[in-house]
Amino acid sequence: MPEPDCYVEGCVFCEIAAGSDRSVQVICEGDDWIAFFPLEPATKGHTLVVPRCHVADVWELEAPLSAHLMAAVISVGRAIQAALDPQGMNLISSAGSAAEQTVFHLHLHVLPRWRKDDFDQIWSKEESPFDEADLEMVADRIRAACTAHPN
Repeated sequence: MPEPDCYVEGCVFCEIAAGSDRSVQVICEGDDWIAFFPLEPATKGHTLVVPRCHVADVWELEAPLSAHLMAAVISVGRAIQAALDPQGMNLISSAGSAAEQTVFHLHLHVLPRWRKDDFDQIWSKEESPFDEADLEMVADRIRAACTAHPN
């Protein structure tokens, strides 16, 4: 069971992580994470990896949990690869409602892919709407933020 100060009452993923919601198929787990099938998987083998402690999204992660979650994602992804031999794999994390996050507890989608799996493409094939000046301005702003906020 997660520590009381990291459990959010009413959060479905906190309930799953605590073991009080058994409506999902748990795949594997570690001390500070759990991996399970979502109730409505996008593809065969679609697995969520979530921290046991409530963290809203990937941008709120801190060490060492971030390292533990990435190790878990890699382990789960390799297991999916070995078990299902997909043609590809996506790792997806959404942060905020504009990014289509619907459960505000960090969850990393490990998504096995096949060429004809009926999962929509995630990147547009249209030409970029941004010109070089826009891209340079944005790059300069991000570079400055990286310098101001290293690791």
